[in-house]
Amino acid sequence: MNIYISNLSFKVEDSDLRQLFEEYGEVSSAKVITDRYTGRSRGFGFVEMPDNEASQKAINELNQAEYDGKVITVNEARPREDRPSKGGGGHGGGDRRRSGGGGYGDRQNNRRW
Repeated sequence: MNIYISNLSFKVEDSDLRQLFEEYGEVSSAKVITDRYTGRSRGFGFVEMPDNEASQKAINELNQAEYDGKVITVNEARPREDRPSKGGGGHGGGDRRRSGGGGYGDRQNNRRW
């Protein structure tokens, strides 16, 4: 099961998260998400545990628990496609001011003789 942890202290690292969840069972992976530009923690992370029973126990016991001075939220992670997208509707292309012709016609064929 993939577990989402939010409201983490900015000092928490991958190894800290792994150690916290290993108290409940085997941990496949533990990752604190960092800002790609600064490398600083974004305050949330993910833990994967192969045993669903151990995962559920960890969620039940750690959700709303205090960890490193902050009350963390622990839930089963939702698949990416279930999350609402940021920023609204579609992003159509093109400059709308430039649709269509310039209004002058084809000068070559519009000569008046």
